Amino acid sequence: MKGVVTDIEAYKTRREQDRVAPFESDRKVVRLSSDVAIGGKEICVIAGPCSIESEEQFLAVISSVKESGAKAIRGGIFKPRTSPYSFQGLGSTGFNILDNAKKTFGSPIISEVMDQRMLEEMAEHVDAFQVGARNMYNYPLLKDLGRLNKPVLLKRSMMATIEEFVGAAEYILSHGNSNVILCERGIRSFDSNTRFCLDLAAISVLKEKLKQPIIVDPSHGTGVARYVEPMALAAIAAGADGIMIEVHATPEKALSDGKQALTFDAFRSLMLKLDKVSNAVGRSI
Repeated sequence: MKGVVTDIEAYKTRREQDRVAPFESDRKVVRLSSDVAIGGKEICVIAGPCSIESEEQFLAVISSVKESGAKAIRGGIFKPRTSPYSFQGLGSTGFNILDNAKKTFGSPIISEVMDQRMLEEMAEHVDAFQVGARNMYNYPLLKDLGRLNKPVLLKRSMMATIEEFVGAAEYILSHGNSNVILCERGIRSFDSNTRFCLDLAAISVLKEKLKQPIIVDPSHGTGVARYVEPMALAAIAAGADGIMIEVHATPEKALSDGKQALTFDAFRSLMLKLDKVSNAVGRSI
């Protein structure tokens, strides 16, 4: 135990030094694969379905979004849902689909982990773990992720302050894993026109507090497909290092979150506009 405490104390000392460093000094770049990274000059676009429904569906989405320029793929096989009667994902039977997708397309794959008991098995099939909004406060899971060297995409809880979000990231960082990507995905508000209130100001605030790359999920952040494009463009203009977009061949038939998923054509159109906005702020897609 003494060793663990000493390591954490050393980490706290380094963090205090980071706080007085220049605003843009030494930003962290997290590599998802040998040729895909988040946090550098190039914007990383992550795209895919909220949930993998079948191998045919998943491979069709990957083929389309990769052709349009997506660098990494999202695809959940474990899906936490508000109702226990809703589609919960394919579970461990989906691992073969992830493996085949990686073998076919070569793109890094990000998938959600919900329990530390899943870590060892999932680590063999994914390139990065996603911690969903509901698990941001799952500190035993965050500690165990901190003991691994695999990238972790940490989503902000719908009820979390920025300080609480930073604290969750610190649980992973302080246990040795520096490969943490922060994801702003909207917080609850009193307005019902959008699913959540997408907090784009958090991008600038988080950059002052941590050196980790920051991405934005406008799909969950708005919950409405027609609002995804403008919020994605605004996120890049505001300084995000990447975006995560839900894409489905037939959103109206999706087993989860179809209302916020883009069609293949809509995603292709978005990528063309993202290229222009990225160039305008001195970056690239």
